[in-house]
Amino acid sequence: MGKKQLIVIGIFCTLLNACASYKPIIDTKGKTGAYSESRANELTDDLQSCKTLAKDNTSTLVESSKAVYNVWWRASTLWLSDKLEYSYPKIVRNCLEGRNHKVVN
Repeated sequence: MGKKQLIVIGIFCTLLNACASYKPIIDTKGKTGAYSESRANELTDDLQSCKTLAKDNTSTLVESSKAVYNVWWRASTLWLSDKLEYSYPKIVRNCLEGRNHKVVN
């Protein structure tokens, strides 16, 4: 295996790791939705459930190809093409919001 291939594999693995390490910022101070009390005590369970749901419904190959596209292809076209959105963070965010947590990012 050549040096160039090792560099590409290293960058690919780094980008893949960055996609899977999404940590949402959640406002736990206030009350949300139709609930009369704070739902912050259920946050840990909801976060783990949503991350599992997102992991089960995303493809590692597709997510990593989006990372390669966003870094390499967009740079080679001088960032004229649109950036592809990663599915994993979107699914986690939507899941948490569906469970009445306020996601800031």
